[in-house]
Amino acid sequence: MSQDDPDTASQIEQSAATRESSCCTGVPEVEEDDLVADVQLLSALGNDTRYELVCRIGAAESDVCVCDLESAVGISQSAVSQALSRLYSAGLVTRRKEGSWRYYGLTDDAEQLLDTLDALRTNDE
Repeated sequence: MSQDDPDTASQIEQSAATRESSCCTGVPEVEEDDLVADVQLLSALGNDTRYELVCRIGAAESDVCVCDLESAVGISQSAVSQALSRLYSAGLVTRRKEGSWRYYGLTDDAEQLLDTLDALRTNDE
């Protein structure tokens, strides 16, 4: 069989078409709102201080006061408050006010993220 043979040329074209159709099928659509929300959440955790705050709040037995977090992470109360504000905006921490103090806890989403990260770390060992 030579390539000049019409049957061979047809088979070659069909084979090339089959490779293209099985290879280049496209990718699924991604919801823009979901993408934006996920990036906001992940970027809120993508800072050492904010991630440490989430871990420390998660390890506490109850909600944690800003003053306790300040001494634990060794940065100013203003910096802790800014980090917690970002975490709150991302839906990772809850906050409540008692007098002049604010107390922070984790949301269910943050707890699930920490559990997932713990599981991934455990799988790597």
